[in-house]
Amino acid sequence: MKKILGRVDIVDFPKLNLEQVAVKIDTGAYTSAIHCSKIIEHNGQLICTFESTGHSNFKSEPIFFDEFTLTDVKSSNGCKENRYKIKSEVIFFGKTYKINLTLSTRDDMKFPVLIGRQFLNKKFLVDVNLENQSFKSMIHEHCSSF
Repeated sequence: MKKILGRVDIVDFPKLNLEQVAVKIDTGAYTSAIHCSKIIEHNGQLICTFESTGHSNFKSEPIFFDEFTLTDVKSSNGCKENRYKIKSEVIFFGKTYKINLTLSTRDDMKFPVLIGRQFLNKKFLVDVNLENQSFKSMIHEHCSSF
């Protein structure tokens, strides 16, 4: 049975050393995107710094990726952008899922991460009247264990 997500949530990205990150569930976007403040391609590696002035807990040391690709993404303004894409993991409802993330500059956006249809497909349903369903379930589970 598919879990129901709301329009926003708070999740962890363990491989990126990011915890309690605010994400926007965006059924209008095909790909998922994450804010990356600094990207360096060097000796076949991608070096990424995940840091945002608007989101205090969105901060990690530089992370190295041996595997990455470039992909064309049509942004919300209709323009095509060529972006780096990485494979990572995200935790929803206490379960770890593999996720493809395109790297983008989202510092001026309300949410540092967009979760798109490619990830949501066959896993979740979205009810736009709800918020933080995964986060609330983790708090409830954590409080019940005491």
